[in-house]
Amino acid sequence: MPSRARLIRTLLLAALLVPALTGPRPVAAQDSERVVAIAAELAGGAAGTKLTITLSKPVEARAFVMERPDRAVIDLPEVNFQLGPEAGRRREGLVQSFRYGLFAPGRSRIVVDLAGPASVGAIETVTRPRDGAVLLTIPFQKVEREAFRKAAAASDPAPAPKAVVREAADQRPLVMIDAGHGGTDPGAIAVGGVLEKDIVFGFAQSLVTKLEESGRYRVRMTRDRDVFVPLAERVRLAREAKADLFVSIHADSISSAPQVRGATIYTGSEKATDAESAKLAERENKADAAAGADAGEGPPEITDILQELTLRETRGFSSGFARTLMGQLNPVMEMSTKPHREAGFRVLRSPDVPSVLVELGYLSSKRDLEMLQSPEWRAGVTGSMAKAIELFFANRATLGRPVATARRAAAIAPVSP
Repeated sequence: MPSRARLIRTLLLAALLVPALTGPRPVAAQDSERVVAIAAELAGGAAGTKLTITLSKPVEARAFVMERPDRAVIDLPEVNFQLGPEAGRRREGLVQSFRYGLFAPGRSRIVVDLAGPASVGAIETVTRPRDGAVLLTIPFQKVEREAFRKAAAASDPAPAPKAVVREAADQRPLVMIDAGHGGTDPGAIAVGGVLEKDIVFGFAQSLVTKLEESGRYRVRMTRDRDVFVPLAERVRLAREAKADLFVSIHADSISSAPQVRGATIYTGSEKATDAESAKLAERENKADAAAGADAGEGPPEITDILQELTLRETRGFSSGFARTLMGQLNPVMEMSTKPHREAGFRVLRSPDVPSVLVELGYLSSKRDLEMLQSPEWRAGVTGSMAKAIELFFANRATLGRPVATARRAAAIAPVSP
């Protein structure tokens, strides 16, 4: 029988090597330098609860709390989480659930959904002598609401670093592809643990490849790996890069109605098409909160007639692209009963970049989930989306690309770095 210490070392080595053998991973550091998390345990009761994470190396942790909803956030250096799909879903005492993932390059985050107001005690890091594993223990203690409110107000969460985007001399149209959710924000979760953030990221990568193969466009992604990107930052990246089109990729879920399926294309509007669209936008707009971040500032307010005209024109182009996209997708995939809708998605609020949000289907639908995971289905749909993008820019070239002209005339206030 192997010793316990040898077994732990074997598990840690496997956690590092297995992903490398099964396919490429978007990582920022060499595996040998990264901390690996291999287990998580909850213990305690309603008065006090402890979350213990088993790591391969010691780390420094920083914690703060947030209100509405009640959360505790633990920031860590970059960690390779090799935990089971059910690790964060078990409720215990003060902890309802927790999420984990990459929050920004070089930084990981654990977001704990609290059952009530609680403080985070002194975080301890202890190395077990018998096997060398490192136990990171995070204690939670029940507190009164007023004390929690003051602690949340005093918290100063460090913002995610903003990417620097420089305009290239290349004059081909720039398409910004936005894979929804990411990092500590998993998005919708299907039966069996399939995550929306993984489904849409794989689809977005395939779409980028398809567009780049044509040679007609410059293509960028708001996130190029499993990392959290705030909603306002996604808009800022598109505007600062002077993108000509913004396409956000998502997948919906309605657990109470597994029979509902099909794709829907959304464009931005202050007034939603229907109650269902309004509820979806409300859920998606809470992505920052799910990742343990405050909602950042959006684009500047519209203050004069030129900016108002630019916004109207941009939304007109967004709706035109949505109709073109709908026409191309309808023959190759199931569409919802109302395939083009409007709602107040924060990620669609750019006043000068035509933008759409595509819900590819429902993770709660067995049939949709099968298709979303099919390489053949993905190839057909991305091909049709690329054709729609080609038609969109062909029409704009005919019209002299007036949005870019209006953007310069309106002199919309730049986004601060």
